[in-house]
Amino acid sequence: MRRIELVTDTSLAHLDVNELLREILARVRDVLDVDMATVLLLDADGEELIATAAVGIEDDVKQGVRMPVGHGFAGTVLAGREACVFDRVVDELLVSRALRDKGISSLVGAPMVADGDTIGVLCVGSFNEREFADEDARLVQVAADRIATVSQAGASRAERIAATVLQHSLLPGRLPAIPGVSMDGRYVGGADNGVGGDWYDVFRLPSGRVGIVVGDVVGHGLSAAVVMGRLRSALRAYALDDEDPARVLHKLDRKVTHFEPDAMATVCYAVYDPDAARLEFSLAGHLAPVMARPGERGEVVDAAVDPPVGVAVSKRRRRSTEIDVPPESVVCFYTDGLIERRQQPIDIGLKALCESVLCASASDVCAAVMNQLMTSASSGDDVTLLVLSR
Repeated sequence: MRRIELVTDTSLAHLDVNELLREILARVRDVLDVDMATVLLLDADGEELIATAAVGIEDDVKQGVRMPVGHGFAGTVLAGREACVFDRVVDELLVSRALRDKGISSLVGAPMVADGDTIGVLCVGSFNEREFADEDARLVQVAADRIATVSQAGASRAERIAATVLQHSLLPGRLPAIPGVSMDGRYVGGADNGVGGDWYDVFRLPSGRVGIVVGDVVGHGLSAAVVMGRLRSALRAYALDDEDPARVLHKLDRKVTHFEPDAMATVCYAVYDPDAARLEFSLAGHLAPVMARPGERGEVVDAAVDPPVGVAVSKRRRRSTEIDVPPESVVCFYTDGLIERRQQPIDIGLKALCESVLCASASDVCAAVMNQLMTSASSGDDVTLLVLSR
């Protein structure tokens, strides 16, 4: 019991993840009187094990050693999903060169399982021949379970932080000044799922016109935020070469389909001409903007909607819609998190949005829409709102 307490000590909770892993490994090494202990975590694709923390064999971590799944002692442990003892280690079991060079003789490995998913392997070893008892293997498994919990919690926290930082770094700061109009935007991360793949962007084009983007990558967390960053950069590049919104989205679709086969996103890309006060936009599976004219309630713009980017379902050319933006009128771009609610038809949310859009400055419209629609009954999804007011 004392040995178990040493590797599950809750007083270690104040340490950060890396420090905690090293402390637990050091205690495992001391309790079992072994020479080394290391944590190997599965990569995102589940194809390789990465040396993440170690005592007694720190070079593996410093060198970023990676081991293919299915090879060596770690592969045997993963395949069996239980603690394994190797009292006589042969070279075929050692993928790590450092272990071979140091002459490791005996090993115990245990799978690290969290919430039913195997996330890695804990391995301890001795440079001298010895026979590990069953209770040694059980203690390694207890330590593996503890480390799995710590690693998963740390990874989840690190992913949330990274996704938040990435998301906010890619949202524009001060929007460009556009003659005759005001613009303002809002982004709120989903309360239920954390940061996801919503974004908006506004940028000047070489012709003097203005590119306006609102998009929503399917999914949440760091992976969605990373895809969002790639799409944002790619769309900007395509927009410099071609100011036709439909052709820009066609190129973006080709890029996603080829390089991001598991990704999908809805996008509204618009180009505003300040001189003509005209807006041309193309919709890739995205909700049409809402427009309010002086003396009228807001209405959803009647526009053609093509498939989202990343869905290779049709070779049909993408379409654009052109509208005039009269004086004192307002155009709202948004993502579905603003209007969707659980167990409620989306038409109700659209109606509420149309009723909340008033002919005022962009900042006033944003405030009114967010105050009206962001309630305790919100969907929990990301919310993005971008307003152009002439």
